[in-house]
Amino acid sequence: MLVLPAVAGLVFLVLPLAGLLIRAPWPTLLERLAEPQVLEALRLSLVCASVATAVCLLLGVPLAWLLARVDFPGRRLVRALVTVPLVLPPVVGGVALLLVLGRRGLVGQWLEATFGITLPFTTAGVIIAEAFVAMPFLVISVEGALRGADQRFEEAAATLGASRWTVFRRVTLPMIMPGVVAGAVLCWARALGEFGATITFAGNFPGTTRTMPLAVYLALETEPEAAIVLSLVLLAVSVIILASLRDRWVSSP
Repeated sequence: MLVLPAVAGLVFLVLPLAGLLIRAPWPTLLERLAEPQVLEALRLSLVCASVATAVCLLLGVPLAWLLARVDFPGRRLVRALVTVPLVLPPVVGGVALLLVLGRRGLVGQWLEATFGITLPFTTAGVIIAEAFVAMPFLVISVEGALRGADQRFEEAAATLGASRWTVFRRVTLPMIMPGVVAGAVLCWARALGEFGATITFAGNFPGTTRTMPLAVYLALETEPEAAIVLSLVLLAVSVIILASLRDRWVSSP
């Protein structure tokens, strides 16, 4: 009785991807990939996603350690707030960033008046939007790795006179490195595919804020084949990432 709905569910998930592959302009694929606007969007996407991932690592790993190792009042609330961007519509996240970091935002107006820094509709705005929506993936992965790590090794290092920083750097971090790597990869993939928060907070300007998802959206109206080519690139990245992280979620072949 379960076979029919299972097959229907599989078809529902696979058929759109198959349609993308069937309708792809394979004879002119390399030529399309070499077009200036495609290369520009691809370069900007890779750079912004990589920088956003670095920002998430810098801020997310300490945050995950705090949630996993420190027992403080309101920890459940903080964990819930950290994971809000996972379920928050990206456009709403972009609006929230605009209200805080915009030229008239709570923090943005101070940044502009004090340092002359304007974040919305800039490449830095793209990085901030991507980091905002992607960081929870890293935090959840690293926090899970920290909770699964054996704390006896850390306690043994501490009894031998190692400082907290030394324990974290020489003992804790090597133990949780697989979780950090997996979280960073998921974070990078999420940043690469971000659309809603980016277009709301950073806009859609060629060479500055037009990443691949935004280029796909724009190309659908003017040049559908270019949209398919960019979609294939994003699809290939997603498949590669899922294949590389398969062993973390599937215990049997």
